[in-house]
Amino acid sequence: MRILIISDIHANLTAFQTILDHAKGQWDYVWCLGDVVGYGPDPNECVELLQTMPHLCLAGNHDWAALGRLDIRTFNPDARRAVEWTMETLKPENIAFLEALPVTFVIGEYTLVHASPREPVWEYILEPLVAALNFPHFETPYCFVGHTHQPVIYELISDNGDTRAREPRYGEPHALNGQRQIINPGSIGQPRDQNPNAAYGMLDTESGIFEHRRIPYDIPDVQKRMRAAGLPERLATRLEHGW
Repeated sequence: MRILIISDIHANLTAFQTILDHAKGQWDYVWCLGDVVGYGPDPNECVELLQTMPHLCLAGNHDWAALGRLDIRTFNPDARRAVEWTMETLKPENIAFLEALPVTFVIGEYTLVHASPREPVWEYILEPLVAALNFPHFETPYCFVGHTHQPVIYELISDNGDTRAREPRYGEPHALNGQRQIINPGSIGQPRDQNPNAAYGMLDTESGIFEHRRIPYDIPDVQKRMRAAGLPERLATRLEHGW
C-alpha cells in the first residue's frame, strides 16, 4: 500500500491542497500525525478536506489546545491568541472530529504518534539523544512522528542505544530495511527548518521505501487570510522564512 504521510497542517489549506495536488494519484491512504488546526486561517476547511480522504489521524497538541484539553497559559502570546481564535472559529462537527482522535496508533510495523512515543502529544524530538531515549517506548521497527516541524530520520545504530540523525534527501528513496528508525516527514503548514516549502512523506509498505518530499506553495495567499482574520502578524511573517 502507498501511504501519504502528513503532519502539522496547522490550518493552512493552501499548503495542504498543494501537497495533495503534488502527490495526486500516487497514494492509497493517508496517515496524518496531528496538528490539523492551530496557527493558520483555515481550521474548518482543513478538517473537512482531510475527512474526504481515506485516512487515520492522530491528535496533536494544538488539536488538544483547541478542545481546551491543554492549559494554553503555557503557550507564547501569539500561539495563545491563535488557539483562542481557533476555538471561536471551529464548527461543532469539526470539534467532534478532533475530540475522537487517538494519541497513538500501531499498524503493522509502524507506530504513529504526534510528538514522541513516550509523550505522544507534547515532547519534541530535536536531537539524537532524545530519540535514543524514545526507542524503548515503542515495539515496532519504525515510528513516525511530527510536532517539531523539521524533517529528519533518527536511526538506532547499536544495542546500547547509539542513535544518529539523517538529514532528508528530498525525492530520493530511503530503504527502511528493518533498522529501527524514528521518522519525521516535516510540516505541511508551518515548516521550521529555514525552508518555507511544505514538507510531507510517501511510504510504500510493500517495498519498505520511504521518501521525503518538499514543494513550494502560495504563501502570500495564506498570509492574506491570516491578516484578514486578525491572527498575529508574527505567525503570518514566519511562513515566508520557514521558522
